[in-house]
Amino acid sequence: MAHHPAADHSLDFALLQTTVARPSGRNRVTLLWLLGLLALLVGSVVALLLYLNNFEEEEAARRRAADAQWLEQSVQFHFRRLEDDLLVLARQAVLQASNAQPQADTSAPQVQGGLLWREPGVVLSSGWMPAGQLGQLQLGPERWQRDREAHPDNADALTLMQTTTQGLRRSAYAGLMLRPDGTATDVIWLAVPFFDGGDFVGNYLAAVSLQQALAALVPTWFSQSHSVRLENQPAPGDMLTRGPELADLQVDRVALNLPGVDLFLQVALTQAQPATVPRIFFLVAVLFLLGMLVALYVLRRDFVKRQRVQTLLQAQVALRTAMENSVTIGLRAWDLQGRILYVNDAFTRLVGFSADELMGLKMPFPYWPPDQHELLVQVHEGIIAHGTSGNGVEVQFAHRDGHLIDVLIHEAPLNTASGQQIGWMSSVMDISERKRAQRMAAQQQEKLEASGRLIAVGEVASTLAHELNQPLGALSSFANGLLNRLGDNTITLPELLPVVQRMARLADRAGGIIRRVNDFARRRELSRHQLDLVTFLTRVLAVRGDDDGPSAQWSAPAQPVWVDADELLLEHLVNNLVANAQDWAAIGSAQPQVWIDLRQDSAQGVAALSVADTGPGVSEEARESIFNAFVSRKEGGMGMGLAICRSIVEAHHGQLEVGRDPVLGGARFTVVLPLAQVAAVLPEGAP
Repeated sequence: MAHHPAADHSLDFALLQTTVARPSGRNRVTLLWLLGLLALLVGSVVALLLYLNNFEEEEAARRRAADAQWLEQSVQFHFRRLEDDLLVLARQAVLQASNAQPQADTSAPQVQGGLLWREPGVVLSSGWMPAGQLGQLQLGPERWQRDREAHPDNADALTLMQTTTQGLRRSAYAGLMLRPDGTATDVIWLAVPFFDGGDFVGNYLAAVSLQQALAALVPTWFSQSHSVRLENQPAPGDMLTRGPELADLQVDRVALNLPGVDLFLQVALTQAQPATVPRIFFLVAVLFLLGMLVALYVLRRDFVKRQRVQTLLQAQVALRTAMENSVTIGLRAWDLQGRILYVNDAFTRLVGFSADELMGLKMPFPYWPPDQHELLVQVHEGIIAHGTSGNGVEVQFAHRDGHLIDVLIHEAPLNTASGQQIGWMSSVMDISERKRAQRMAAQQQEKLEASGRLIAVGEVASTLAHELNQPLGALSSFANGLLNRLGDNTITLPELLPVVQRMARLADRAGGIIRRVNDFARRRELSRHQLDLVTFLTRVLAVRGDDDGPSAQWSAPAQPVWVDADELLLEHLVNNLVANAQDWAAIGSAQPQVWIDLRQDSAQGVAALSVADTGPGVSEEARESIFNAFVSRKEGGMGMGLAICRSIVEAHHGQLEVGRDPVLGGARFTVVLPLAQVAAVLPEGAP
């Protein structure tokens, strides 16, 4: 690497310097500019003050409206939760009251309940009223009868509420309840209908104290700065929270939106929170403007000095302008011969070399990876000839400690004040984290695609199980009918009894397969537990003993092989692979055989389950699409079996591979699953 003489290292950008003539009248023009800027600053302060005052008023109005909207949504949410709680109680009442009598007001319903149900004093009375008995005063909660008799308007409102629930099939409210003297209380009634098979069964009724409900719903932090009360309560003593009179405040009107009653809340902001951020901004702006005034004064005082260094400032302005045209992260200036003229601190931190070590060096630079010198020389030669495009150039730099860094380089011409190009200004951005994020995003996308395949396979498997359940059930019924005839001696028993028994076993097994596929399709989460593959395979293969085609042969390992797996999904996987092997083994030219091999690699921490057959095998072209959904090489196949197998294996963080078996000559499917911790699954009594 060639170094230039020491004289070349103290570059002062002489090519950027130009001679500037001293203009006449500079002091007078500068003074006028200063006076104009002073007037502009004063006007800016006044305009900013007016703007911030208006901003505080708008912010207070926005906050008041937002708080009212929050309260409205909170009240509606909790009343909807109360309706859900009463619906649960209605269902319990229907199930428990076998004699269809309404539930007593003093009963203790079994429901977890939301805030309104749990808060003492909110629900004053509740109970079940069956259909057909809605007009009988002796039924329903005790308060129900008292409120109906208190005032004629109460009876009309409650009757309308019951008619609404039955006719519109939704919850309804009635109130406010009136006292005998006609004054209003804070009590409303809620009726939640219950329908069984489309038929109206009855209503579950509850009397709710609005005053207590709103007191429970308004949190302490809200009541400290707001005044809330029902609109029909003009007395200041009825306010839910303490504060000044609402007439002195700006009030928002909030509708409760309870079907059957028109009730509103009045919400007023009693303690306006000062807009701290705008005031801090104003203070900072004032300080900034004062600083500008001081700067203008200093500029005026030092005007003469600035004229003496005009030439040097022009060179610096040209350099800074070139820097602004690039991304200001890592900065590097170099001439047309490839010699480094300038680097900033960010660039030196990026590559690990100091500015003194880099100044004056030519290509190849010390931060180039040794195996990429030729490529980087070509890149820099292209930059010298044509510059960089808008997207920049992505290359790799080597840090001084040896690790590689992905960088994005943008180049801008470095020109003199007269427009002559003398080199390039580079902005170098470290994109290593972005590259890593892209790789992680690609991995996450692959996982999402695998999950999507598992969900799609589950839906198709559920549909297949539903469609196959009826014919298989008919097969089982037919087999049982034949067995009955054999029992009556209407058919020769020695000839048909074994066949019918086998048909019955096959039908029962088919029903089990349907249930397993349905469970697999409906399951959204894995139910993992530690499973011994040796015992598991022994049980699964024993059940498949009556299959047509060659029996699956295998030699069980002496030691158990433990994995963390969902037993239901793993059974579906093994059945699919073995059935697929039996089908293809019958097609091959050799005697049909199916072998199963189970091994574990403790060093790698995996278990390998292989299923091989004597069939024609899988060609190289077919291996790329054999696990895709709806791709089948069998006549009449749907192409879902191997797709389901792959989804199950991926859900267990394993791999499913296909190749040619070296012994049988047919296809060999290998399932690789992570091993479980052996110590956690030792049977009871084991040493």
